Amino acid sequence: MSIWRKIRERGLTPANVISYGCLRIMQDGGRLLGTLRLLGKAAFLGVRVGPGVRAHGPVGLMRWPGSRIEIGAGCSFISSWRRATAATVLAPCRLRTFGPEARIVLGEGCELTGAALTARSTSITLGRQVMLAPNCIIVDSDFHAPWPPERRSLDPGLEHDAPVSIGDHAWLGMGCMVLKGVSIGHGAIIGAGSVVTRDVPPLCVAAGAPARVVRQLTPCEAAGLCVPPEEGLREAVDVGHAANVQSGGDMAARDGMAGE
Repeated sequence: MSIWRKIRERGLTPANVISYGCLRIMQDGGRLLGTLRLLGKAAFLGVRVGPGVRAHGPVGLMRWPGSRIEIGAGCSFISSWRRATAATVLAPCRLRTFGPEARIVLGEGCELTGAALTARSTSITLGRQVMLAPNCIIVDSDFHAPWPPERRSLDPGLEHDAPVSIGDHAWLGMGCMVLKGVSIGHGAIIGAGSVVTRDVPPLCVAAGAPARVVRQLTPCEAAGLCVPPEEGLREAVDVGHAANVQSGGDMAARDGMAGE
């Protein structure tokens, strides 16, 4: 069946045809150019990239000499509003290490949309097929010592840095922040806008600022055999919103401030 026959049968107007054509050009062209830029930059900067990695839009790679950045096979980066589905992207994806001991490791099939990962002196590790919705931030450091106040601008507080680990198949909603020393278990879901300051167990829903566990996934949900109940998802959103309102600007109240 020719494309023109499909157009006639579906009753598509010229405007619909033009709109679809523009979408395809933006998606396919943006992915091609973004992927070529990423592969060239990675080869030049010594970043390890597995097969099948793709990017739509620019990806910032900033590797400190001696540090390590590894991108697993099949990873996807979305750094353009033209490709992002749920929201616009505030900034391109960025992976940055600040010291020779720092490392960032992305497992196979990870999907990042406008995410910023910054490892100063330890590590940030994502398991297989981790999804980061638009504009997530993950750091292993506060970047300044919290005490005494008079020395915050001068003391980097390196001794307080701690690694971050996110398990296989975890999903972080839009605008999440994951602070130093946090471990998120496999299959966990983090509600949009959450600030994760403590470990999150596997196969659960957590939300809020600071994030807390809303409920555990049922064995049926964990096995992918049923759809999570709507009331459970609404509860996660409601709890996340309430916690954000209650906490106000107190997301730095943990022993880490996640500075600059």
